[in-house]
Amino acid sequence: MSSRRGLIGLGIGVAAAGAATTAGVVTERMLRARRNDRAALGPADDPDLEQRGSVVIADDGVPLYLEVDEPDDAGAKTTTVLLVHGYAHSHQVWAQQRRAIHEAGYRLVCVDLRGHGRSGEGDDAAYTIAQLGRDLATVIDQVIPQGPVALVGHSMGGMALMALAEQHPELIRERVVGVALISTSAGGLSEVNFGLGKQLGGVVHRLGPAAVARADRQQNAFNAARVLGRNVESALVHRYSFGGPVPKDVIRELAEMIFGTRLHVIGVFLPTLMDHHREAALPTLEGIETLIMHGTRDRMTPIAHGESLARSLHGAELVVVKHAGHVLPLETPELVSAQLLAFLERAERSARNEASK
Repeated sequence: MSSRRGLIGLGIGVAAAGAATTAGVVTERMLRARRNDRAALGPADDPDLEQRGSVVIADDGVPLYLEVDEPDDAGAKTTTVLLVHGYAHSHQVWAQQRRAIHEAGYRLVCVDLRGHGRSGEGDDAAYTIAQLGRDLATVIDQVIPQGPVALVGHSMGGMALMALAEQHPELIRERVVGVALISTSAGGLSEVNFGLGKQLGGVVHRLGPAAVARADRQQNAFNAARVLGRNVESALVHRYSFGGPVPKDVIRELAEMIFGTRLHVIGVFLPTLMDHHREAALPTLEGIETLIMHGTRDRMTPIAHGESLARSLHGAELVVVKHAGHVLPLETPELVSAQLLAFLERAERSARNEASK
């Protein structure tokens, strides 16, 4: 393999969800996903939707898939929790946290961002962090129309929450009782070198989006490259998602999400990630219960980004997870669940105190 082709493959690997894939790594799941046109997804198009979840329509007509877990008992908490996944993942990344939060008595809403999971796709120009913020506003308006809300975002999901705060500060002030930001950033991702060093990291930034776009048009190349198999795929997923050993089934679970995201979607989202700068929106979160979690071995959004968030958000709790990587909900699920439950209890207590005034 030439050095140029190797760098293009590396660019794609880094681009794919902060986890991993390359132009030469494909599975049957990815091929099947590419044959499914999710752009027209709606309740009538998939009979399972009525059983598994529902769809809300974004302001530009894109169907957004979501699942709602209602509390089981009358003594339920008053707060609804909105879980927002990251780049090239889906709502399934929250499976363990979702179970723990539901058992604690909270109402939950889990959404698939546009182009991800079971949600539909839109125009290329609409693959922006700003549009994700508008999508979340639509979800809240239609599915959580009243009552206190706690927002939880991982990676790009946290960035979408910042866009929501930027666009709807009144919503944040009046209804949001807590915000949890996991492995995310307020800006500066164009300077991240993914643990590759400054020079090679810069090459990946330059080649990544174009390489992904080209690869999406080259189905035959994907088919031929499948001989590389799962070992290469798993090694890349592990390197860019986790900081230490994780079970093989966890790696496969994450790979399922990544290969369920079209490379075209991954490619068109890259520029907005690099251009993301929402430091100015952070003061909107002041005075709200805030949790920040970050792994010390995060190659996609290094720990400095979490520390910067903590400095900007006075009173926020920063939980540093040693030896952990980017996808904390899967790498350290029990810790993330415990921290979210403690955070939600603090937020719920604050909401009760405000209501009693």
